Amino acid sequence: MYHPTTRVLAVLEMLQTHERLTGPEMAERLEVDLRTVRRYVMMLQDLGIPVEGERGRAGGYRLRAGYKLPPLMLTDDEALAVTLGLLAARRLGMAVTAPAVEGALAKVERVLPRALRQRIGAVQETVAIDLVPSAAAPASAVVVTLSEAAQRGRRVWLRYAAANGEETERALDPYGLVYLTGRWYVAGHCHLRQALRTFRLDRISAVEPRDETFARPADFDSLAYVQRTLATMPGTWQVEILLHTNLEDAQQRVPPTFATLDSVPDGVLLRAPADSLEFMARVLVGLGVRLEIRHPPELRDELRRLGERIVAMAGSED
Repeated sequence: MYHPTTRVLAVLEMLQTHERLTGPEMAERLEVDLRTVRRYVMMLQDLGIPVEGERGRAGGYRLRAGYKLPPLMLTDDEALAVTLGLLAARRLGMAVTAPAVEGALAKVERVLPRALRQRIGAVQETVAIDLVPSAAAPASAVVVTLSEAAQRGRRVWLRYAAANGEETERALDPYGLVYLTGRWYVAGHCHLRQALRTFRLDRISAVEPRDETFARPADFDSLAYVQRTLATMPGTWQVEILLHTNLEDAQQRVPPTFATLDSVPDGVLLRAPADSLEFMARVLVGLGVRLEIRHPPELRDELRRLGERIVAMAGSED
């Protein structure tokens, strides 16, 4: 059951949303009688809110034309949450995000009470958010269309350009969207390949919802799937390394998009693609754990050369 104050605020919200409502309409929505509706209207009027009543059989209630909305009623924590969310969205670097974020921040600032507005302004000026900006921002419409399709379980048609520039058209059951290391991805069932696939959103040039529906697997984890996909992409070299540590420690040291990690009797087996053994050697040194190179043997030579360069950089003692 509603608290009376909640019902009064609900009346105000309805009048702000609709140009005009009759007493019976409001009574039906609030599940009260007409006399109670009139009492709620009088309470709003007593608070100085210009609710105008129209007499007669076709009469109703409306807010006075041109009435300015009262200050947004947010607690300090709610205002902080909204502001931080908008600042984070700015860092994501989506197309048209910047003007949208600035406009939303300006609206929030305009309607907040002065004291709270000053406190939120301090947050905007002093808080730095360390998010990786989008390396290739997708169109906002692509993000929204795929998100709605994933939520509603609707298939989409899309036009996609592969890394080599080849374009294909395909039907996709989108299971979820992921923002990871500066890029947007969608994971789902591709009907062209008849398999699970991951697609970069900035390579989607067109997307449209279809009437067909689907059911997402209950245990599907979009983030984990995209991370594993990126960690197992083909490379010039396929690296296999035994780390002498436990899985929990290895997961703290190795980014999930860099490699796959599997617990084995002797430690943790790291598998990763690599286009540069020199880069891989530098990463392995930075892990700070004892390890064994299982494949490829050329990586051992690269580690030795890196070690020699490190010793030379340190210089010799007199």
